[in-house]
Amino acid sequence: MEYPKGYVFELMANGGPTDIREPYFMDAIDEMMRSRVLCAKANAKMPDDPSYVEELEELFGRKLDDVRILTPFICDFGNRVKMGKGVFINHSAILSASGGIEFEDGVQVAPGVRIATINHDFNERHTKYTYRKVTIRKNAWIGMNVTICPCCSQHYRWRQPCKVYKEYIK
Repeated sequence: MEYPKGYVFELMANGGPTDIREPYFMDAIDEMMRSRVLCAKANAKMPDDPSYVEELEELFGRKLDDVRILTPFICDFGNRVKMGKGVFINHSAILSASGGIEFEDGVQVAPGVRIATINHDFNERHTKYTYRKVTIRKNAWIGMNVTICPCCSQHYRWRQPCKVYKEYIK
């Protein structure tokens, strides 16, 4: 079957599923490699070298004059991330963004935050994936080492529940 270019990103935006064995998934692999290379280039520069921002601007396809991201930083799908004005992402953040991540204006992200928008199919965990977008609402602050994974199901049990002070994530 013939698929239009970018079809995999439509599937991701709609929650999937996607299948890595299908030819449409090559677009996802290409974007993942593009994103990983740009993050590696940014991370290879010294922290006091402001030119690392050029790689991040290419990663996200926009100027970052109103956004600050500290390295090291990892993002696997730069084309699936949107940032509002005044966003700050501290070092060691990992964005698994295939399902889509949106940071609204004024969001502050502490060191070590991880956001995962992908999940594995329980029966075909190595070939099929589902997705769920994460939106961090205006002026939210995500604390150090927080993990956000909306795709996890009731099959997981957490040792230490999170306390929600105000709803900033949808």
